[in-house]
Amino acid sequence: MCLGVPGRIEAVWDVDAMRMARVDFGGVTKDICLAYLPDLVVGDYAIVHVGFAISQVDEESARETLRLFEEIGVLDAEFGPSGKE
Repeated sequence: MCLGVPGRIEAVWDVDAMRMARVDFGGVTKDICLAYLPDLVVGDYAIVHVGFAISQVDEESARETLRLFEEIGVLDAEFGPSGKE
């Protein structure tokens, strides 16, 4: 299954003119591409799908979605048990 998962932007940088970010998905961090949303900054929340930020979301919605995903075990399917791939 492939989901759009909300996460918080922890760091932002450029690599060869490509905007990148480190995103925290409730304890699991991944590096993702901000090509579609280059104006996101540290502290913003985004929905991430296959390594790309595809939509900005507010903190309350992001946290609630992460809580629900964890509750039904979807995060294990996306990131592996305990967030380890």
